[in-house]
Amino acid sequence: MASLQDLENGNLKGSSKETRHGRTAHNMSSSSLRKKSDLTLVSKVRCGMLRHLLTNLQEVILGTKLTVLFPAIPLAIAAECYGFGRPWVFGLSLLGLTPLAERVSFLTEQIAYYTGPTVGGLLNATCGNATELIIAIFALWQHKIEVVKYSLLGSILSNLLLVLGTSLFCGGIANLGKEQKYDRRQADVNALLLLLALLCHMLPLLFRISAASVSLTEVPTLQLSRVSSIIMLLAYITYIIFQLVTHRQLFEAQEESEENGDDLSEETPVIGFWSGIVWLVGMTAVIALLSEFVVGTIEDASESWGLSVSFISIILLPIVGNAAEHAGAVIFAFKNKLDISLGVALGSATQISMFVVPLCVIVAWILGIEMDLNFNLLETGALALSIITTAFTLQDGTSHYLKGLALLLCYVVIGGMLFSYPRHHRAMEMPSIWESSPLLESLELNRACPFEG
Repeated sequence: MASLQDLENGNLKGSSKETRHGRTAHNMSSSSLRKKSDLTLVSKVRCGMLRHLLTNLQEVILGTKLTVLFPAIPLAIAAECYGFGRPWVFGLSLLGLTPLAERVSFLTEQIAYYTGPTVGGLLNATCGNATELIIAIFALWQHKIEVVKYSLLGSILSNLLLVLGTSLFCGGIANLGKEQKYDRRQADVNALLLLLALLCHMLPLLFRISAASVSLTEVPTLQLSRVSSIIMLLAYITYIIFQLVTHRQLFEAQEESEENGDDLSEETPVIGFWSGIVWLVGMTAVIALLSEFVVGTIEDASESWGLSVSFISIILLPIVGNAAEHAGAVIFAFKNKLDISLGVALGSATQISMFVVPLCVIVAWILGIEMDLNFNLLETGALALSIITTAFTLQDGTSHYLKGLALLLCYVVIGGMLFSYPRHHRAMEMPSIWESSPLLESLELNRACPFEG
């Protein structure tokens, strides 16, 4: 197997130790859902090409504990082609996205063995939230701005409150007799960038509210959002350099002090470089297809299930789409490896808020679509309180189950608020505080009826 890969790819980049230290929290989290493949039968196949193909199929398709969800992909395609119920297409597409997201993480890790830890980390940073980005692009293409904003907001909230809260709660329960600690420096960096993203979200909202007329601020708000998005992307590029080059040691995933056979097997690539590239392109194409199904059927699912589009976009899409990564974060919290859990939750939230959201604004700008960073008062308020609550929770470098429970309860309250939304809820135009101001009415009355001598 190794000789076959060497013929396909040449030498591996870096030693196994260097490659191991180049793994990110996302890679470590997804690896918890993988299973070791038994290649005994495949190795007996005499034809080299067929043996290589079967090996790839077994490693990529059967090398995960989520293999049982792969049949949802052809079922979703069949449901779309043969005109089954649109809610069925939506549900099956969501289930099919779950193993695909985990496999993309697996493939980027495999490619990283040949490109080195820096390029591999950059690839993982780009593809880490590929599902959310692709769904957002298709929603933009169909001019569903609300779906874009709601889905990305839901991804941030689920990472900060649901994933992090569940990890801290389960880790605290499983390690009651131990003091759980983590590296505050990584958490501080992510919290700082999240606060920067929050500032860029709040300024367009405050700008529109404080103006004398909403119509006068529509174009300036859009321009402010586009400039802020460019600044956010520049800040994210700096963050990538900080993470992969200058301060890589802050973001290295925890490793076991004892090295056994299982650890060594994880340090060896199981598929070749070009095989990984082909599989990654193919998986991305399937994700794009299912994302198009999800975006096209979300309103039908809302009507059929009696749920608002905002609830489905903010709650259901992030939970199902990133279930594999979330489950991995909780598993490592059980093992008292909070640095990995925090790297998954905070890293994903930072990537979405500082990269995916501003990128969508820029893409919408290129497509001639007016998308700004104003997520409306209710949604922006929930985002602000979630970021501030998370920052306060992680300020001392220690954890217990009560912190996780508090974050989970915050998520439940936000979910309850979204569940109570009307099914046909649409974001209303934010009125200016001056349009219904009693002071303004009094001034207009005095202007019409001046004081009598």
